[in-house]
Amino acid sequence: MAGRWFDEWQAGDRLTHEIRRTVTETDNLLFSTMTHNPQPLHIDAEAAKASEFGQILVNGTFTFALMIGLSVGDTTLGTLVANLGYDRLVMPKPVFLGDTLRAESEVVGTRPSKSRPDAGIVTFRHELFNQRNEIVCQCLRSALLHRKPEA
Repeated sequence: MAGRWFDEWQAGDRLTHEIRRTVTETDNLLFSTMTHNPQPLHIDAEAAKASEFGQILVNGTFTFALMIGLSVGDTTLGTLVANLGYDRLVMPKPVFLGDTLRAESEVVGTRPSKSRPDAGIVTFRHELFNQRNEIVCQCLRSALLHRKPEA
């Protein structure tokens, strides 16, 4: 199991996730069509070329989902009860086809669950960076995690 139990986290813990991902045209097109998002900026090269970006803009919900996915193996894999919410989601820079993205996470808070004595809530700040080390996506994620089982 790669994730950590609730009891193993504390505010200030920082992680640099090893997995990086280069975004492809297929990623963007499939995600856009699977989610029924017909935005021409994402799927129409000619319309995107005429935009202020001058090229296809990667679907922002794909960018967000990738950021969370890159973090799961090091944070909540095997210990998660449920994600409780995502807050303060921002995308300060665009993502384009061919960008290589990497993620970092920091624990900004922990607290025991009031309704589940066997679990607690960890709040992570996730950040996604492009190959130029620019933040392209950031959010807070509240995750309900199991406590470490007693031996």
